[in-house]
Amino acid sequence: NVISALHKSLRGSDPQAGLYWLARMLEAGDDPMYIVRRLVRFATEDVGLADPNAITQAIACKEAVHFLGMPEANTALSQLVVYLATAPKSNAVYTAYKSARDLAKKTSNLGVPMHIRNAPTKLMKDLGYNKDYKYSHDFDYGYHYQKYFPDKLDEITLYTPSLFGFEKEIAKRLEWWDKLKKKQLVLLMQYST
Repeated sequence: NVISALHKSLRGSDPQAGLYWLARMLEAGDDPMYIVRRLVRFATEDVGLADPNAITQAIACKEAVHFLGMPEANTALSQLVVYLATAPKSNAVYTAYKSARDLAKKTSNLGVPMHIRNAPTKLMKDLGYNKDYKYSHDFDYGYHYQKYFPDKLDEITLYTPSLFGFEKEIAKRLEWWDKLKKKQLVLLMQYST
């Protein structure tokens, strides 16, 4: 119950309550490595790419807890709790993975498209592995449209960035790549007709 209270306090952006629940756990003798493991998870589940530095801070705290031990690690854990509580929040990566997981389970029978299969042997090359693969770095903007999903699966959007923190920048990047993709698809349709 107490770790849940800590997690939910951080999700609710309340560093004061987060510090309280952290102190309750530490003063009760709870394992600080268990606490930091949960905070690392929080950094990816609840902050995610809204603040990509959150995972860096969490791993640094894990190292500090491991190196210092208790009671000295209490300040490292407190620093992380305040950082995570005040960070912008997004669970977009968390929900995207759950969607990807569900899709993968339903479509695990679909093979990797031939053009993105690796061909380290002559036999694989003869079988058509890697045929017509476009090396993105050889093209303008380091991009060339190719379908990366299985042939029998439509392309699908699994990750949609939130409107918070660094994910605003990711949304701009995705929009830019999508414009390049649409432009190249128009050109491909023109060439095929």
